[in-house]
Amino acid sequence: MYLSKEVKAEIFKKHGEVETNTGSAEGQVALFTYRIAHLTEHLKKNRKDFSTQLSLQKLVGKRRGILAYLYKKDIERYRAIIKTLGLRDIIK
Repeated sequence: MYLSKEVKAEIFKKHGEVETNTGSAEGQVALFTYRIAHLTEHLKKNRKDFSTQLSLQKLVGKRRGILAYLYKKDIERYRAIIKTLGLRDIIK
């Protein structure tokens, strides 16, 4: 399984300050980024897996929504998570 409890705990510990803070925007964006990277690799091998493609598009939309929320509420937290994860600044 690609996303075990230990991997999730490590992601939330690194980006959400503590591993029990699963609701933080930074932790959710980091988890979504990890899942997006995994699904992207899967789709490179399985081009005709359209259900995974739809799931990937929905996940990207969710991540974008959380990033838009962070951009409106606290621009410094937004810039920090963008820099940490190496994402493009897509919100203008």
